[in-house]
Amino acid sequence: MEYLPNILFAVILAAGIGYFAKNVKKLIRNIKLGRDVDLSDNKSERFKSMAMIALGQSKMVRRPVAGILHIIVYLGFIIINIEVLEIIIDGLFGTHRIFSGIGATYGFLIGAFEVLALLVFVSVIVFWIRRNIIKLKRFWKAEMTSWPKNDGNFILYFEMVLMTLFLVMNAADVHFQAMNSGNVISQFIAPWFGGFSEGTLHFIERGAWWFHIVGILVFLNYLYFSKHLHILLAFPNTYYGKLAPKGQFNNLESVTNEVKMMMDPNIDPFAAPAEGTEPAMPEKFGASDVQDLSWVQLLNAYTCTECGRCTSECPANLTGKKLSPRKIMMDTRDRLEEVGKNIDANNGEFKADGKQLLGDYISTEELWACTTCNACVEACPVSIDPLSIILEMRRYLVMEQSAAPTELNNMMTNIENNGAPWPYSQMDRLNWKDE
Repeated sequence: MEYLPNILFAVILAAGIGYFAKNVKKLIRNIKLGRDVDLSDNKSERFKSMAMIALGQSKMVRRPVAGILHIIVYLGFIIINIEVLEIIIDGLFGTHRIFSGIGATYGFLIGAFEVLALLVFVSVIVFWIRRNIIKLKRFWKAEMTSWPKNDGNFILYFEMVLMTLFLVMNAADVHFQAMNSGNVISQFIAPWFGGFSEGTLHFIERGAWWFHIVGILVFLNYLYFSKHLHILLAFPNTYYGKLAPKGQFNNLESVTNEVKMMMDPNIDPFAAPAEGTEPAMPEKFGASDVQDLSWVQLLNAYTCTECGRCTSECPANLTGKKLSPRKIMMDTRDRLEEVGKNIDANNGEFKADGKQLLGDYISTEELWACTTCNACVEACPVSIDPLSIILEMRRYLVMEQSAAPTELNNMMTNIENNGAPWPYSQMDRLNWKDE
């Protein structure tokens, strides 16, 4: 019976980490459903981008209030969880505050953790007020249905409870309070338990200790189902972010080669393929479903924080159009999850379900409302690129289905016939000057 708590702790820890690892494996599997792209270039620039954006939060502080509060929560939550290492060791080996033996340094660390815990708690309350009382417009757009709204609040409640448990655990710990070192905040909570017996205090401290570590494991596994998956994915997403100028479009290699062949006077376009060679299989142009997107675009979808900065900057959305860049990312992630569940249900093989991203999730009206201004890409705090997905789906509509809007078809016809987007021949183009 002496070792029963340690055994129970080991079982809970193994179950929590095991389930998390299972979800991580599923996440990687889903992302790899996308087309392969080589992003092994410019490693130093990519590391710099990751350090500045993911670690340094450089794009968050462009909106100072939310940015500073987010940095407090981000740093506080990460740093405070360093003490999880001590909890794990104590839980497995039956020790109590094993690192307290390092002396004054321990008191300084726990004291810093307590200050951060209080700052995190206050910041989270402000976030809750902004979301639920002030009701900032970007949190109440049409795509923010019941689950996205609730998910954002669940995370805030999680963080409040975990910070409270940490402080209560310290305040009720007679041994820790007797050290009179590090209890910067908990010393003001300890008098609340002044009339309790030592046994009751031990019970409260142990209860807070158990709920704290179990809460952290629950939070860890909740991440997969939450928008807060960006806590883990922001680093790879910013590393693999687009380095080319934001206005630069990619060209399809197959189309480029075709144009080069057409312009080469030494190539006979009617010549038969050389003996022993097979004509290249026709390529699917653009994307109609998640498997047609690149793995980086699918990583983008899972990294989306649903903060709505992209949508709040989108000129199409601001003028009442249906397009919301945030919805594009949320729809891509939802469809990818649906495809993943299909694969799980069919022993690792995807079976056609009669659905696709284009049409069932994202409408053509949304796609053609985009002005390709890159405002959404610039606004995203974790380097997500909704525009790349919009362009791939437009490419599919134009090149696979010839389903461009009439205005665009007219322009392309004019370019083909007149060498310019206007409906005038080259000979008549300057007639206006004679009028």
